[in-house]
Amino acid sequence: MSLNEFFSCRSSTNSERKHDQRRSSQFTTSVPERTLRANDREFNEQFKYALIPWISSIAWYSTAIPLFVVLIFSAAKDAYDDIQRHQSDNQVNNRISYVVRNGQLTAEKWMNVKVGDVIRMENDQFVAADLLLLSTSEPNGLCYVETSELDGETNLKVRQALPETFVMGDKLLQISEFKGQIHCEIPNNKLNQFEGRLHFDGNVLPLDNGKTLLRGCVLRNTRWCYGVVIFAGKDTKLMMNSGKTKCKRTSLDRFLNILIMGVSL
Repeated sequence: MSLNEFFSCRSSTNSERKHDQRRSSQFTTSVPERTLRANDREFNEQFKYALIPWISSIAWYSTAIPLFVVLIFSAAKDAYDDIQRHQSDNQVNNRISYVVRNGQLTAEKWMNVKVGDVIRMENDQFVAADLLLLSTSEPNGLCYVETSELDGETNLKVRQALPETFVMGDKLLQISEFKGQIHCEIPNNKLNQFEGRLHFDGNVLPLDNGKTLLRGCVLRNTRWCYGVVIFAGKDTKLMMNSGKTKCKRTSLDRFLNILIMGVSL
């Protein structure tokens, strides 16, 4: 197990804590990467070989012009798709969460939420990061979440806060002064598993999946709850399950690649 520490929201020494920013766009160095993706297609390779004077029997420009047109249209399509991903990322990153600081609720964008922040969520809100549940509006520290964004299941799941933290209730000053330390597993993509220990107020309290709220869940039938961020950004289970965005290829692309390779041989 790795050590994962969090501090009270008053701490000013948390500049290196991980942010909750999401990025699913493919091309950060757009021109080189798009060129490499275009070169991945064998029928484009065939055009490039035809540009070599001592291989091709036709003028180079008669091949270059169609190739450049194909590359330009391919790059334009990839750019459009990437812009759509950027817009989706911006929409998610600019959602608002309310973070407890100095006994008050402060509005923060999701991308500015850090590990160790204590967040207040209300009914029907998306959970911004992977959280340890601290307190809720319901008896015995219960809350209900919908996980259809994670596993496709629409039935509500029950989560329960520890009795030692549930007593804080909705008292912002007490919550803002809350300090503890978590020993937990390293970030992974196992949605139904979490193991850890909370060191709090001289006690060592066991943690499991039933004490956590995962990013992408929606709070249901619960007026409010508070949770401390344990994993943010790409370390959340949702992002670790999403994987890297792959370049899509149609069955026609694959068939043409095989056909061109056969003709070349």
